Amino acid sequence: MKHLMSPLDLSLEELDQLLDLAGDIEKNPTKYAHACEGKKLATLFYEPSTRTRLSHEAAMLNLGGSIMGFSSANSSSAAKGETVSDTVQTVGCYADIIAMRHPKEGAPMVAAKRSPIPIINAGDGGHHHPTQTLTDLLTIRSLKGRLDNLTIGLCGDLKFGRTVHSLIQAMSRYENVNFILISPEELRLPSFIRVDVLEKNNIPYKEVVTLEDAMAELDILYMTRVQKERFFNEEDYIRMKDFYILDNAKMELAKEDMFVLHPLPRVNEIAVEVDDDPRAAYFRQVQYGVYVRMALILTLLDIHVA
Repeated sequence: MKHLMSPLDLSLEELDQLLDLAGDIEKNPTKYAHACEGKKLATLFYEPSTRTRLSHEAAMLNLGGSIMGFSSANSSSAAKGETVSDTVQTVGCYADIIAMRHPKEGAPMVAAKRSPIPIINAGDGGHHHPTQTLTDLLTIRSLKGRLDNLTIGLCGDLKFGRTVHSLIQAMSRYENVNFILISPEELRLPSFIRVDVLEKNNIPYKEVVTLEDAMAELDILYMTRVQKERFFNEEDYIRMKDFYILDNAKMELAKEDMFVLHPLPRVNEIAVEVDDDPRAAYFRQVQYGVYVRMALILTLLDIHVA
């Protein structure tokens, strides 16, 4: 049985096959409309989510399957003290596949060791968010036509941002990818990514403090919000939350074929005026997320559509 805990669980060949399948789903949605009839997806979300939970549910519904689950720990038996391991063994009697989000790093891995059905890690603390990374890869490939020979700017909360950590690890496997890390000192990329991924693999990167210093070089700008829920001190959060705001003036510094991505939700780090710029791709990114999760569900359930 196969689970998805990290983007690195997939070889580059498997990743290409998954992205190709997602692309075919985008072009031929009716071909897949009944692929998962009789199958059930359980969404076990121990912390709040809008896009990730609904995207998984939309993916299964689009495939003709059905959904069940809970949207917070308080509405599950976790509130009574039930362990993640016991929960997944129970839910495995009801469903065919699980998507799990949990605030503790490694919780989905613990669950996968005891689960009788495939588990998709839908985010675990500040660790991994592999389905968002698959979404990002599909979006970049669809917009730029490639996943190599790119300069990618990552802006905002690089310390706690699991989407950033996962994307760097995934993109580091492609040829001639350069990173520009845009953050204040307090939110710099942690050393376990900077040293163990970038430096270990001789991947070029530079760190800058202002967006203006990076815009002209970028093929992709990946914006992130400063995450209030990851801060222990509200004063630090208030001080950092408005550090970067992307607006039309900054967009004028960028290439005509540069695209802006964001895992969402945004707070105020991208001005609403940017939404009308054809290079603003974050809502297209949301739609790509449905296609790639449809492809992932089919892959993990080993369902093939002729």
